[in-house]
Amino acid sequence: MSDDLIGQLKTMLIEGLRLEDIVPDDLAPDAALFGEGLGLDSIDALEIGVMLDRQFGVKITSGDERNHQIFSSLHSLAEFVANNRTR
Repeated sequence: MSDDLIGQLKTMLIEGLRLEDIVPDDLAPDAALFGEGLGLDSIDALEIGVMLDRQFGVKITSGDERNHQIFSSLHSLAEFVANNRTR
């Protein structure tokens, strides 16, 4: 997994979720995306899933038992995208 992919995901999250007052450097790769971390919620998770499908061809289903791990941090999300992307 490359730093370039993490950078792309940072930009995608900030722009796609319209995270005001946040710049890419504010997003630490190992910080939590939900709860105490960035504070995203389940609606954000759905939006991220749609963005990942559009940009990388990655499919994430709501019933996937790995979702908690996939969405635990930017690093884990990037790892999942790197291993499953079709574009």
